[in-house]
Amino acid sequence: MTTQTHSFQAETARLLNLVATALYSEREVFLRELISNASDACDKRRFLAQQQADLLDADASLKILIAANRDAGTLAITDGGIGMDHDDLMANLGTIAKSGTADFAAAMAESKDASALIGQFGVGFYSAFMVADRVTVDTRKAGTDDAFRWESTGDGSFTITDIDGTETPIGTTIVLHLKEDAHEFLEAYRLQALIRLYADHMTFPVSLLSEDGEAEQINEAQALWLRPKAEITDEQHKAFYNHVAGTFDEPWETLHLNLEGQLEYTALLYLPTQRPFDLFQPERRCQIKLFVRRVFITDDAPELLPAYLRFVRGLIDSQDLPLNISREMLQNAPQLQVINRQLTKRVLSTLAKRKKDDPEGYDQFWEAFGAVLKEGLYEDRDRGEDILPLVRFKSTTQDGLTDLDGYLGRMKEGQTQIFYATGESEASILASPHLEGFSARGLEVLIAADAVDAFWIPTTGAYEGKSFVSITHGAADLSAFAADAGADAETGGTDGKADASAEATDPGELIAWLKTRFDQDVADIRPTDRLADSPACFVASESSMDMQLSKILKASGQDAGAAQRVLEINPRHPLVASLATEISSAPGSTRAEQVADLLFDMALVVEGEAPRNPGTFAKALAQVLDGALKG
Repeated sequence: MTTQTHSFQAETARLLNLVATALYSEREVFLRELISNASDACDKRRFLAQQQADLLDADASLKILIAANRDAGTLAITDGGIGMDHDDLMANLGTIAKSGTADFAAAMAESKDASALIGQFGVGFYSAFMVADRVTVDTRKAGTDDAFRWESTGDGSFTITDIDGTETPIGTTIVLHLKEDAHEFLEAYRLQALIRLYADHMTFPVSLLSEDGEAEQINEAQALWLRPKAEITDEQHKAFYNHVAGTFDEPWETLHLNLEGQLEYTALLYLPTQRPFDLFQPERRCQIKLFVRRVFITDDAPELLPAYLRFVRGLIDSQDLPLNISREMLQNAPQLQVINRQLTKRVLSTLAKRKKDDPEGYDQFWEAFGAVLKEGLYEDRDRGEDILPLVRFKSTTQDGLTDLDGYLGRMKEGQTQIFYATGESEASILASPHLEGFSARGLEVLIAADAVDAFWIPTTGAYEGKSFVSITHGAADLSAFAADAGADAETGGTDGKADASAEATDPGELIAWLKTRFDQDVADIRPTDRLADSPACFVASESSMDMQLSKILKASGQDAGAAQRVLEINPRHPLVASLATEISSAPGSTRAEQVADLLFDMALVVEGEAPRNPGTFAKALAQVLDGALKG
């Protein structure tokens, strides 16, 4: 008998303490995780046996047995699943495969419900150390004769020992040596209640060994999705959702569909309330489980739903696909294309109904998943008419969220365009000088702060015949809208601000002079009524892409060419008027050149960029401030 001692991966050791500390008050979830793992192991063995029949012989028993030993203070969970070999033990029980401890800790700091996270991060097994001071795992993998024992006290190391394969059945037995304060989990009534809570929906029987040695099946072991809808309780839906999603939150919406006709399949889908940690991972995986006639096939079938619905959890059970379907067959299966179209339509129509019936709940859903759903406007043009009415925005005139129909209803008389602003964050957009002229005229601007907004809005073009217009892209003609009197009074020339109703300086001579100075830096220089309090700003030229889109592409390493800048100046601003006077009276003025350079660099700073020469900028600014104090 050979025993090897290994150290846990550094972050795994830290995780053991982290989980035990964070989840102590909800430590019963350890049983949920271990039963769920056992069910997955049984699923995997049954699936692999479709290709290799000897993995599941006539004597095999795909079930889960839980046995409590009061005298020894142990709780054992045994399954007849696929089992593990030495490499599996090292990979599954010696490391954190799905996410690092730092990610788990960060997510836990943000979550009010720590128990909701352990399934998401693939750390469910380690929850056993919340209730046990020693854990032993005996296992033998189907198709092999070798068996192994994994053992740890959770102190930073573990051992793997060769054991007699002839005495070890295929599958896995986990023995928890319970802590003194965890002996409640030896009580039959406690275990029965937890098994019913966490395993009633599972397709494999979960039995509890009584004191007289009799195994009594506790769970119903019936596929929840095959039961009549009216017979399924909210509690059962929640338990099943937690199982398939690996979370502990409540499902916000449930779709239980039995579809017949061209295809026959059942779908049980859930819309979450909490955003999972991996929602924005690069692979953007659809996480719907695929079953064929109750047999689990895969949870890696992106063909089932589009990427922009990847927040949906649940399963699909098909009657028409072959049990031995391969990954390659799935990619080209016309049945999955039909399922995708039908389920996408159902999910979007359900969202539309919830938006109408439960606006407050829909707003909470939108805050969590709206950025993902909007990807469909760029990727799935055929569904644009279904998705666009679902979109919610923050805006410059509304306290909460609004939709496009609400915006259209509040448009000014004579307004024919939907104004919007993209940016890195809501705060940066609201601080942007580009809003000033619109706010002064009472024109509502939609805030589009998600990265995807820079992609879908320009390609969508319009809604209900009203075109989308970026306030940072191209010229803005606001001459048809008078500035509000309140805005005039508020900005009436005090503190160096412009008066929105003041007579504009003739900027022709100044602009000509500025063009000679900055002709290599910008595509054009022109006056604007876009500004109220600020002297200048940059916008993208009409012929180039939006500046925010250019920034996003550059940050992702895509060379799409920089947006061509246009420098716009506010002819009503006192600084611009003074600079125009200086240029007219002293064309070669060093002071005028210094102020013009500051004006240009300040516009860069407002865009979140560095001045062209930070050192020169700082010195010039210091000189101007010094002069202001002395003058």
